[in-house]
Amino acid sequence: MKRILSVILFALAGGACMAQWQWKEPELHEDQIYEISVGKMSMRIAAERGGRIISLKYEDAEVLSQLQMPNMYGSTFWTSPQSEWNWPPVREHDAALYDVEKSEDAIVMTSKLSQKLPLRIRKTFCKDAKENCISVTYTIINESSDVRRVAPWEITRVPSEGTITFDADVESITPANLMPFVKKNDLAWYEIDHVDGQNRKINSDGKGWLSYVNNGLLLVKKFPDIDASQPAPGEAEIQVYVHQGKMYVEIESQGAYTELKPGESFDWTVRWYLVPVDGEVTKDMIAKIIK
Repeated sequence: MKRILSVILFALAGGACMAQWQWKEPELHEDQIYEISVGKMSMRIAAERGGRIISLKYEDAEVLSQLQMPNMYGSTFWTSPQSEWNWPPVREHDAALYDVEKSEDAIVMTSKLSQKLPLRIRKTFCKDAKENCISVTYTIINESSDVRRVAPWEITRVPSEGTITFDADVESITPANLMPFVKKNDLAWYEIDHVDGQNRKINSDGKGWLSYVNNGLLLVKKFPDIDASQPAPGEAEIQVYVHQGKMYVEIESQGAYTELKPGESFDWTVRWYLVPVDGEVTKDMIAKIIK
């Protein structure tokens, strides 16, 4: 909610303030971009932009948002709850340079330690030819002298068009009626729409997967299923955020709120699948993809 409010106030400020807020991404250096592929799917990750996934393609077709506004593109990772850091996101986690180790089997990127939030993030990217997916394992490391509670949170920005589906009762999605979710093929189904001057975000429990369809491609993200009592306070397993002005949409997933003693860490893995699709998404279709 704090993020939505800040964006609304920014938008309402008018042209003069918009000019003052002009922001430019640092130039990408090719030696800091790493690619991993499996089958016809390829993923590119920028170490110098917070270990951000900047591209996901099936052959030459891009599925992630490429909108170059401040940090609002590709796929990133935050810790939850947002109330721990408010806004903007912790720079060391979201946008600063990650250290890189590369092997034949994996690309490992590790953040610098944040002074604002003394947690270090490690991202391990691996291809899984057997599952025809790319797995991304996020490790949260508590390097403070205090016991901390934290949950993992993956934020993926996609173009502001297409369809989002997940396995949930439409009646359980909150706030109710904020987005026109319908029950279709026994799934929660959202055809992305737009409301002028309004940013919207919903929360939902799910069944450990989330999908997005656009231009004949189906992106499925599979993650450990949690029940409605396990997310961080005020958060949820599945979230969808629609930015006003037909700019971008976020499909978000979170893991369990976990206690970490000093020096402890935990892992959370998201498996990414990207396949052509002909027809509507069904439970059977998803089950065959994520096995």
